[in-house]
Amino acid sequence: MTTHPAETVHDALREEACEDSWWMPAPDGFAACALSGSARSVPEARRFTRATLAGWQMCADVADDVALVVSELVSNALRYGAKEPGEAGASGATAPFCTAWLALTRQNSSVLCAVSDAGRGAPVVKPADHLAESGRGLHIVDRLSDAWGWTTPDPTGKTVWATVSMRG
Repeated sequence: MTTHPAETVHDALREEACEDSWWMPAPDGFAACALSGSARSVPEARRFTRATLAGWQMCADVADDVALVVSELVSNALRYGAKEPGEAGASGATAPFCTAWLALTRQNSSVLCAVSDAGRGAPVVKPADHLAESGRGLHIVDRLSDAWGWTTPDPTGKTVWATVSMRG
C-alpha cells in the first residue's frame, strides 16, 4: 500500500469513484481508506465502513455501531487533527490529498477502527453539556465501543482507535 496513491486508482478499487478518498479492498480482514479534509469525507468514511463490514458479513447492529463510531472519529480527526492548509508535515512536504487515514480490522466478532491524523493533541472528552451543539462525539464512542484510546502523539500525528463487538 502506498501513502500517495495515483488518482486513477479509484476505478480499479471500486465501482463508485470519489475524488476525495482512496479505498483499499478488504478481502482478508483489513481495509484502509485515505480521506481528504472535504465535507464529503465523513459520509465517505461511513460508506466505506458499511461496504467493508457487509463484505465481512458482519451483522447489521455491529455495522450501525461501527459506522457511528467511525463518523465520530473521522469528524474529530478532520476538526482537530488536520494541519492548516499548506502546512508542512515532519518530512517538510504538504499532502493535500490525504488528511486522515481510516483503517478497519476484523477480529473474530469485533472490529477495530483506527483513524490517524497529523494532529499532535490527545483527544479530550468534554464534560456533558445537554445544551451544547457539539462535544458529544467521544461520549458516543465510549458508549458504543468496548474500549477506545489513542497512540501517544508525536511529530507525525496520532491514531485514535476503538473496538466494537457484537452484542448479546
